[in-house]
Amino acid sequence: MAVSQSPNPLLITLSLLFVAALCHPIPASAQAQPASPPEAQTESQQPPADKPPQPGQTEQTAPLPPKEEPGVKAPGKTPEGEDKRILGVLPNYRTAEMSAIGHPLTAPQKLHIAVKDSFDYPLIFVGAGYAGLYQLENSHPEFGQGLKGYFRRFGTSYADQVIGNMMTEGFMPVLLKEDPRYFRMAEGSKSRRLWYAVSRIVITRTDSGAKTFNFAEVLGNGVAAGIGLSYYPDDRDAGDYLQNWGTQLATDAASQVLKEFWPDVKRWWYVRHHKEVVQ
Repeated sequence: MAVSQSPNPLLITLSLLFVAALCHPIPASAQAQPASPPEAQTESQQPPADKPPQPGQTEQTAPLPPKEEPGVKAPGKTPEGEDKRILGVLPNYRTAEMSAIGHPLTAPQKLHIAVKDSFDYPLIFVGAGYAGLYQLENSHPEFGQGLKGYFRRFGTSYADQVIGNMMTEGFMPVLLKEDPRYFRMAEGSKSRRLWYAVSRIVITRTDSGAKTFNFAEVLGNGVAAGIGLSYYPDDRDAGDYLQNWGTQLATDAASQVLKEFWPDVKRWWYVRHHKEVVQ
């Protein structure tokens, strides 16, 4: 994905997601409900004896309602499923459990994931945020200022996201027979899970479930960075190309980390909020 010459685009991306999350309500499934007095609870309202599996566990006791299925169905989802948007902003349509490895997606399903991740409406706000920052920094001065300059920056920023997602999650996985999903580890030490999430940029699964180099991610972002040179007229040398390519890989690595740990953050929020309600 082509990225303009600006201070640390990766930190800008994470900052935009964090700010947007502060303005977005926590999903209802993560909010605690006020506790009812013991005498008001009936026997039918008591929780079941067996606790449902927590996010990340592979046991599945009931199918998800269709409206809760984020994008493409993946075998082995927990009853809670995965959130469609991490922090209410970052599209999360390709996260799956380990038990889904070896259950390949069809070509239309891979393209469906790519389309959902590319055109989910929160990405409009991410692109708008990038455009605003680039406008303030006067990045790509040939775009000019004013509304015309802003919308040119918005269009190129959004195009970066769409091209990168379609290449790495759709076209390349179909061509190379790779699985574009992120298989969440969910268990183990935080350092091990962090390394696992970051390393998925270069390691992925084939449709048959075997480990392989992540050609779809690396080559897909390389193609996207090359396409970006056509609409960033002042970023046309090899140095700019390699910087844009590397920045997109780093941004995707950060996205994998968020996918891995978001259920833990949501669970922590629920416990903390529940304690405040009880007190």
